[in-house]
Amino acid sequence: MESNKQRPNLKVISYDKEQDKIVEIEQKIETFADVGGLEEVKKKIKVDFIMPIQSPEIFKAFGKEVGGGILFYGPPGCGKTFLARAVAGEINANFLHLDLQSILSKWSGEAEQNMHEFFEDARRKTPCVLFIDELDALGGNRQKMHSHHDRLLVNQLLIELDGSMANNEGIYVIGATNTPWYLDPAIRRPGRFNSLIFLSPPELEERKAILALKTAGKPQKDLQLDLVAKYTEHFSGADIEYLVKDAIDAAITRSFETGEIQPLTNQDLLTAMKKRQPTTLEWFATAKSYATFSDANNEYQDVLDYIFKNNLK
Repeated sequence: MESNKQRPNLKVISYDKEQDKIVEIEQKIETFADVGGLEEVKKKIKVDFIMPIQSPEIFKAFGKEVGGGILFYGPPGCGKTFLARAVAGEINANFLHLDLQSILSKWSGEAEQNMHEFFEDARRKTPCVLFIDELDALGGNRQKMHSHHDRLLVNQLLIELDGSMANNEGIYVIGATNTPWYLDPAIRRPGRFNSLIFLSPPELEERKAILALKTAGKPQKDLQLDLVAKYTEHFSGADIEYLVKDAIDAAITRSFETGEIQPLTNQDLLTAMKKRQPTTLEWFATAKSYATFSDANNEYQDVLDYIFKNNLK
């Protein structure tokens, strides 16, 4: 594997809504070292995904098939995209972000063609991590779809994932969804998405790290991030980001009122926190139902373990 010094930037290809086109930009490489916590998750990704890429001969020697993607699931705002980019950094691959806006079209057949062209672009930019966000919107259960057009789009996705029309060597697929139980069963077939990985809300130290990152460089006074982190249990990373934004807005308002810069205070953070509830709780209520009554293969046991550990109802 090449070192980061040999490859100073990560090439990110994604859809730009303002320009209405696919754009290519270079961004700083992020690796697992930039991902706070999630040690067990990173370990599982290394064993299930990265090690087979780096040492395929070892897996083949034991008769274990090399290939297949990984699927991240969990509440919104818990870092699925960031972690996928870190995987790309770990294996020194380009990062292609496939999202709904770059695919969907009101014209019949155009969405399938757009998807094919995106995969073709990925095949020209190998090695690459192809990140499919909101996978449930592109690969929903066909048996529950009323639109023939939607079913055709799922069929096209399956064809592209299998590489039956072209060679997918060097394309490493990572999917993300908040609702894996809505996916078409064929999407989860071995060889497509082999590993299902639950991304839970950040733990105490992770919340503290996020708070430190989001408040860094801002005018501040005597912030007690330990205290704020303690009382933001079950907050997603996105929840914490918006909490800090609300607190900063309060400090800015005071600055305008007094005519001079007023620092961000602990009280700003605590006041902002009281106005927000963790958005993850609604997700856990839904996930608990599926994990309890519709999980024949115990795929969502991690969800139940989190609920039990944290005494969620």
